[in-house]
Amino acid sequence: MNPINDHLKENLKILFVGFNPSIRSSELGHHYANPNNRFWRILYDAGITPRKYDATEDAKLLELGYGFTNIVQRPTKAADEITKEEYKLGKEILKKKVEQLKPKVVCFVGKGVYQQYSGLKVIQWGRQTKSMVPGVVDFVAPSSSGLVRMKMEEIVDIYKGLAPILSE
Repeated sequence: MNPINDHLKENLKILFVGFNPSIRSSELGHHYANPNNRFWRILYDAGITPRKYDATEDAKLLELGYGFTNIVQRPTKAADEITKEEYKLGKEILKKKVEQLKPKVVCFVGKGVYQQYSGLKVIQWGRQTKSMVPGVVDFVAPSSSGLVRMKMEEIVDIYKGLAPILSE
């Protein structure tokens, strides 16, 4: 399995950070490409994108100021296959990306992603009180995986919390 390319540039509005690519994403070369992943629907339903994009259009979101990366680049079937060493290295690489690119918001797609990045155990949804990189807002949202058992409306409501930050 191959890692998938990041979609990054300086001064993004939002940098979305996932755990790692799924097997399907690796096969297709696009972020959130598993048909059971609701990421693209969530962005649209939350008003973050003007229409529902397809995973094959992930690079086009750079035009809207949205970028994509993962804390670990190695594709797996499930996040529990990621090793502690991979998370440790991934955290260091991710922090350097954030420091260099200075997005307005880093949106962690899953509490577990932020736990690995921040080292914190107890995390609330939404904007975090303290960011890992000064001048960048850390925002924690639910994973968009179809395995998440939250109601879709609850997930979308949390993602809607990004809009007020962007308008600051």
